Amino acid sequence: MKQIKKSSVGPRGDTVRSDCYIELELKESGGIKLNLQSKVDSMYGDSIRELILNMCKFFSLKNAKITVEDYGALPFTIAARFETAIKRALPRTKKEYLLPLSKKSTYKTTKDRLRRSRLYLPGNEPKYFINAGLHEPDGLILDLEDSVAPSQKDAAQLLVRNALRSVDFYGGERMVRINQLPKGLDDLKYIVPHNVHVILIPKCESAEQVKQVEKEVDDLKKQFNIKSEIYFMPIIESAKGVINSYEIASASKYNCALAIGLEDYTADIGTQRTEEGKESFFARSMVVNAARASSIQPIDTVYSDVSNMEGLRQSVLEAKSLGFEGKGCIHPRQVKVVHEAFAPTFEEIEKAKKIVAAFEEAEKKGLGVISVGSKMIDPPVVKRALKTIGLAKQSGHAELVSATKK
Repeated sequence: MKQIKKSSVGPRGDTVRSDCYIELELKESGGIKLNLQSKVDSMYGDSIRELILNMCKFFSLKNAKITVEDYGALPFTIAARFETAIKRALPRTKKEYLLPLSKKSTYKTTKDRLRRSRLYLPGNEPKYFINAGLHEPDGLILDLEDSVAPSQKDAAQLLVRNALRSVDFYGGERMVRINQLPKGLDDLKYIVPHNVHVILIPKCESAEQVKQVEKEVDDLKKQFNIKSEIYFMPIIESAKGVINSYEIASASKYNCALAIGLEDYTADIGTQRTEEGKESFFARSMVVNAARASSIQPIDTVYSDVSNMEGLRQSVLEAKSLGFEGKGCIHPRQVKVVHEAFAPTFEEIEKAKKIVAAFEEAEKKGLGVISVGSKMIDPPVVKRALKTIGLAKQSGHAELVSATKK
């Protein structure tokens, strides 16, 4: 492959923040010439230069002209941008420059953890990564798919890899949406070794696609000696995916949830997405039933009007009534509304408490039949009541669970 003499990466201009533009020109001689332009040069200039020069040494760059226009980028961003520039100039380079894994990036997840909200973050825009966890979504999605331009896929892979190692997610589940298969299989080596919790599989249409991801993840886990579990969330976004939703949901023991994406689905069936949502009722019901039949969580689509909080609230309440347990978010301000709408109401909590109390009393007396008032209570109803109480506690309503109604 012919060596490219010059490459560049990253945005530039007065509106850029928390990012950088880097230009690399390979030379035959003259050593390393680094030109750094940064508003924070007086505070961080020496550390930026040290990082760039260390990376030159790591990648055996001896003669090059390097221009860095820094707009307040953190080290993980600068390192990812410069590595991208190097690999664009030297495509055969296989080495990876890995920053230390932050202690705040080592926590694990569980298959059945709460997933009311998942906040999408464009994978090539690090300005959104840094404080996203402060909004307390249940999960944060570093997106490699639709939010990233085709020409920037390579840059996003390295940014997402570095973010998984460096960014504080504040306890939120660490998610990555890979590209549509087969491209998405190439994304896995950038995320599996770096404590990703959940991999979102977009535009999933068959069980075989889930199994392809599972095989590649298993191979990478063995290669990098990864012991922690990595879970999958297939996303149904087409008519074919809806029809095959049960086989997709049950394709892997690592599936933790099944999501639906309505923008692509409605386009696929030749209609427009509406606020009322009649056009997607069948698809959403299929996804809920497929997920429930496979004992995993059904997760609803995003609500795209970020200015309409009441519309979002009603959308969440509708999703809850259909059986969904979570919803996608595309703006931090949506997270709180989603959590509030998914939380059990006072009436739901009181009803659940009565059912659980009756169940416990029947167990004490050795009774096989449970009743609340004149109604007989079946085991699935008790299970749902226990889940309601658990969700109430997780939603910050422990006082309602413990309080006695007078």
